[in-house]
Parts: sequence; structure tokens; C-alpha cells
Amino acid sequence: MDLAHVVMPHRVVELRQTIKNKIVYLSIKRIIDIFSSLILIVIFLPLMLIVYLTIKLTSSGPAIFKQERLGLLGKPFTIYKFRSMYYDEKNDLEYFIKFHRGTFTKSKDDPRLTPFGKYIRKTSIDELPQLFNILIGDMSFVGPRPVLDFQITAYPYLHELRNVVKPGLTGYWQIKNRRNGSTIFDMIDYDLEYINNLSFYTDFKIILLTIPSVLKCEGAV
Repeated sequence: MDLAHVVMPHRVVELRQTIKNKIVYLSIKRIIDIFSSLILIVIFLPLMLIVYLTIKLTSSGPAIFKQERLGLLGKPFTIYKFRSMYYDEKNDLEYFIKFHRGTFTKSKDDPRLTPFGKYIRKTSIDELPQLFNILIGDMSFVGPRPVLDFQITAYPYLHELRNVVKPGLTGYWQIKNRRNGSTIFDMIDYDLEYINNLSFYTDFKIILLTIPSVLKCEGAV
């Protein structure tokens, strides 16, 4: 990754101008997001209710995990997921430490995961509540991975480059790096690859690649 090129502020301005020229694409994409998320919420509502009740009955704490992330142009929003870990406020601190070591450490033997949490992580069922994030406009089906505030602080220009579009439920990072040892720079590389090739074709290709990856539980823990 050529950091001397990527971190230049003028690259952020260039990308934002490129996005402005894609107003038709973005408008149609938003319409697709609204109708698709509504349909999927209706389809998966029985499953989501079952998962919600199972989490409540098998471990203490809220069934829905809420966390502030940064979206389009760095605007904060609350992301929703089914809780897969034992309820413990120190989890965020552990994640913070691992992030600053340069890796996103994921393990199927993570002791913080509940037995049911391992299952919904492996099958990506824990991500279903993000359909509501898509419906209300915080996220899109396809886009960069939504990040935490301290990640922006650590790498400001790198993240400004990828925050020119809404974060997504899936993307190149989620497909290509569903395994251990991925770095923050890998994530940014994949997200910039998406932004530089923004189109319905790219979105459709990523969704098609996501389906078998989720069904096979590739790299999911």
C-alpha cells in the first residue's frame, strides 16, 4: 500500500467529487436498499424473533448489541447486531488493544463467545439486525466496513478516503478477509478498491460473492 499517495488530503477531495457525479447511481441504490431491506426484514422476522429469545434465555444481558460507528462523511450512528458474546463492558477495550497491534484477531475458540454466539457468528445470523440500519439509511447493503471513532483518530486521512460512501453490510473486506490476521491496511485497500470501481455491476458482483461465502461459513467465527 502506497501510504504517501493515499494519505494526501487532495485524494479525499477527488473521491468526494467523483461520488457527487454519481447522484443517479446513489439515488437508485438507496431505493433498492429500502425495498430490499423491507422485504428481507419480513422474510427473516420469525428467525430474528427466535434468535432474540434464544439469546435472552441462554445468557444474561441485552439480546441486541449496540455500538456507535462512523458512517457517511464520519457521521456517527448506532449499529445493531445480535449479541454473540457474554455481556462484559471490557470487550471494547480488548478490541481496541488488538486494533492498535495492527490486527483484527478472530478465533472460533474466543472465550468471550457464548455457545449460541459461536453459531450465529459462524452463520452470520448476528448481522441480521443491520437490515434496520439499512432501512433507516445509516448503511447500505454494499459498502466499506463501518468503523469505530478511535480508528478514525488513528488513521484520519486513510478513513476519510473510505467514508465518502455509506458503510455496507458486505463488501470486499467482508468477503476476502473473513479469516484471521487481517490488518487495518488490508481493510482500507479493499474498501478503496470498491470506491474506485463504484457501480451497480460492482455491487451485484459483491452480493453474488457474499452468498456462497456466508452459506459455506468461510472464515466466519
